[in-house]
Amino acid sequence: MELKSIPDNTLPVADLRAQKGRQEQNPEQIRKVARDFEAMFVSMMLKSMRDTVGKDTLTGGGKGEETFRSLLDQEYANAAVQGGGIGLAKTIERELSRAYGAPAPAKGVHDAD
Repeated sequence: MELKSIPDNTLPVADLRAQKGRQEQNPEQIRKVARDFEAMFVSMMLKSMRDTVGKDTLTGGGKGEETFRSLLDQEYANAAVQGGGIGLAKTIERELSRAYGAPAPAKGVHDAD
């Protein structure tokens, strides 16, 4: 399996890099970037998991199903992150806060989200 690098401009953190020199980052912006990244990760994980099972012959398949399945996976990922996610966003938020100078959220602050 070949791993391909992801271009920097497609990652949500690119917005933070562009603003790094200007001023201290808004904690809400850092939180959004962390949640967006977690949603992207969960969506990719769902796609990989789906690729390991056989095709559903009941619905017929095709390009339309592939497109809508991808959109459904994205919505599942967004819903998972809104419901607390897998814990990745909290770690990313803490590290981005440290790296970009914003005050780090206290442990447990976003645990109820």
